[in-house]
Amino acid sequence: MRLGIASLMFGYVLSQFFRAFLAVLAPVLEADLGASKQDLATASGLWFLAFGAMQIPVGVALDRIGPKRTTVACLAIGTLGTAIFAMATTPFGIKMAMALIGVGCSPILMSAYYIFAREFSPAVFATLAGATIGVGNLGNIASSLPLTAAAEAFGWRETVWGLAAICALTGVAVLALVRDPAPAPAGPKGSVLTLLKMPVLWPILTIMLVCYAAPGGLRGLWLGPYFSDVWGYGANQIGLAGLWMGIAMVIGSFAIGPMDRWFGTRKWVIFGANLGMLVALCALWIFPDRSAGFSIAMFVGLGLCGSSFPIVIAHARAFFPPHLVGRGVTLVNLFGIASVGVAQEVTGRLHAARVDQADPAAPYQAVFGFFAVTVTLGLVVYLFSRDRTD
Repeated sequence: MRLGIASLMFGYVLSQFFRAFLAVLAPVLEADLGASKQDLATASGLWFLAFGAMQIPVGVALDRIGPKRTTVACLAIGTLGTAIFAMATTPFGIKMAMALIGVGCSPILMSAYYIFAREFSPAVFATLAGATIGVGNLGNIASSLPLTAAAEAFGWRETVWGLAAICALTGVAVLALVRDPAPAPAGPKGSVLTLLKMPVLWPILTIMLVCYAAPGGLRGLWLGPYFSDVWGYGANQIGLAGLWMGIAMVIGSFAIGPMDRWFGTRKWVIFGANLGMLVALCALWIFPDRSAGFSIAMFVGLGLCGSSFPIVIAHARAFFPPHLVGRGVTLVNLFGIASVGVAQEVTGRLHAARVDQADPAAPYQAVFGFFAVTVTLGLVVYLFSRDRTD
C-alpha cells in the first residue's frame, strides 16, 4: 500500500505541475501560437472546470470500482491531452489539451484521500491530506525554474512530449502498485444530493469555493504576466518568483495540515489561514506597483496562508456517512477546483477590460480585487460553520 500511495503522490505532483505550468510557458505560447492572455486564462480555466466536472463521476467510481481503475483510466486521457498540447498550433489546441489534462488529473488526489479515509484513523486524516498536498506542491516548484530551464534547453514542445511520457508511466505505476481498499460496509442508500441536503456542510462548501481560487488562479497563470508586464521580468525571473511561491505552498501544506490536532479546532485554523491570505490579497490590490520585492513577498504570503485546502476537506469529512466518503470528498473537491476555473474566466475578462489603460498594473489590480472580495464573502459565511475534530 505504501508504494501505491507513493505512486498516487507522484501523480499529484504531476497534477500540481499541470495546473501551474502555463504561468511559465505564457510568453512562448503568446509568441509561437499568438495566444492572448485571455486565451491562456480560458485554457487554465478549462483545466479546472474539466477537473471539477469530473469530481461527481469520480466520486461514484471511487465508491463502486475503487481508486486503481478510476485513476488509470483518467491518466490515459491526460496522456492524450498532453500529446495534443505538444502538437498544438493554435490557442484552441491549447484549450482542448488543457481540458483533457484536467480530466486526466481529476481522480489522483481524491484516490489518495479515499484510501486515507478508508484505511486510516479519522484523527490523522488532515495530517495525511496536508502531507499529500505538500508533496504534490513540489509540482509547483518543478513548474517554475526547472520548467524554464527544460524549455530553454530542449524547446517547449519537446519538454511537453517528455511530460506525456511521464504521465503514461505514472498510469502504469498506479496500475501495478495501488491496492483498492475493501468494499465499504453496506449502508443506507445515498448520493451527492444526500450530502447537499446537510446544512452543516454549506458553510464549509462556501469556504472551499474561495480558499483555493486565489492561490490556484494566481500561481496557475497570473503570476507570470503580472511580473512580466508590471516589473519587466523575463522567463528566469518569473520562474524564480514562481519558485518562491511554490516553496511557500509546500511549507503551508505541511504546517497547516496537523494544526487541527495542535489547537483542537479545525474551524479557527481554517479561518485564520484564509484571513492571512486575505491580508496578502488586499495588499496586492491596494499596492499593485509598490515594488517587485513587496509583490513577491505578498505572493509568498498568499501561498503560505492559502494552503488550507486539505484541512477544509477534513472538516467536511468529519460529517460524511461512511458509505458516502468517496462522493463526499470529491464533492468538496469539486467546489474547490471548479471555482478556480470560473475565477480564471472572470479574471480574464476583468483583465481584458482594463488592459488598454496607461497603468500596466491596473488590469492586475482588478484581478487582485476580485479575489480579495470573494475571500471576504467566504469568510463571513464560514463564521456560521460548526466546528468538529476527530
